[in-house]
Amino acid sequence: MSAAELEMSATASAAERLAAFARVTTDDVDEAAEQIGRIFCPHDLKPTQARAAGFSARHNCAAFEGFSINYVAYGGSVSIDPGCLERFFLVQVPLAGSARIRAGRRELEAAPGRIASLLSPTIPTRMMWSDCAQAILLLDRRMVEQRAAALSGRATGVVEFDPVIELDAPSGWALQARLADLMTLAERLGPSGRLSPAAMADWREALLDHLLNRQRHGLSDAIETFSGQAERLPRALRAARDYLADHAGEPLDLAQLACASGIGIRALQLGFRRHFGASISQMLLDMRLAGLNARLAQAAPDVSITEIAFDLGFTHLGRMAGAYREKFGETPSATLRRRMS
Repeated sequence: MSAAELEMSATASAAERLAAFARVTTDDVDEAAEQIGRIFCPHDLKPTQARAAGFSARHNCAAFEGFSINYVAYGGSVSIDPGCLERFFLVQVPLAGSARIRAGRRELEAAPGRIASLLSPTIPTRMMWSDCAQAILLLDRRMVEQRAAALSGRATGVVEFDPVIELDAPSGWALQARLADLMTLAERLGPSGRLSPAAMADWREALLDHLLNRQRHGLSDAIETFSGQAERLPRALRAARDYLADHAGEPLDLAQLACASGIGIRALQLGFRRHFGASISQMLLDMRLAGLNARLAQAAPDVSITEIAFDLGFTHLGRMAGAYREKFGETPSATLRRRMS
């Protein structure tokens, strides 16, 4: 388990996250409802105790293009009634306390390490948080619906998820770990830091891929059906590989890649694994590593390896260095020293 994953484990779950991104800190109920409502959506917020004894609210938010990662905590017991979210999907992973959630006709009890929730914008929701803190991923509705349409071969329309995420299942555990990594990345960058366009796109693709291919929703069967014909894959995959190589320095857009190859996104994903023995992201990593090696081999003495890595879309320098060593048998700095010697 990585350090980021350990930070989201039950042992460290009570620690506040994204503290440098504070947006709301208050013990006033009306102020909390108004300010957090501006960030998410208008909602009714009521303490279960008349005098709001022990009430507090904290909302920290690191925003990216099309998504944001949030830390939200309420002291005491509060009821939250946002109705339909309308503009976004929410993945809520409990870090402390508990939350009783009703999404449409479904009810669930969210708790650290056991159950998380996935709220769809068209399903009315009500919640009761009890001394609860959650890591919350917000995803733009239009972005999710457009990707679901591309994956399923259908016109853009409503997507509704099963609201229950089982955190002890492989897909739930992987999603929790990914959100932990995103939080850690945001904390490392800080409020003034920026992701490169390629890195931003990689994160969007990873989050969309996980939700639409590993969480159950209304278009899951259609996506499976639209996987493509096996006999069409080799030629299409060659085209996709060539397109990926020609655009390796640009943000990954699976919809454009599918258009260039002439098959659906899901068919591409299955085909890459079946015929190349690697996922699309793994092949792209290999291409970017090759690009880093080529740039270092021609670099000026004062070049910054970090800046080149970020320009190429790497977001975790330790993992980049490890992958580079595995591929080329030396560290990036060793390649640069050989160039300078």
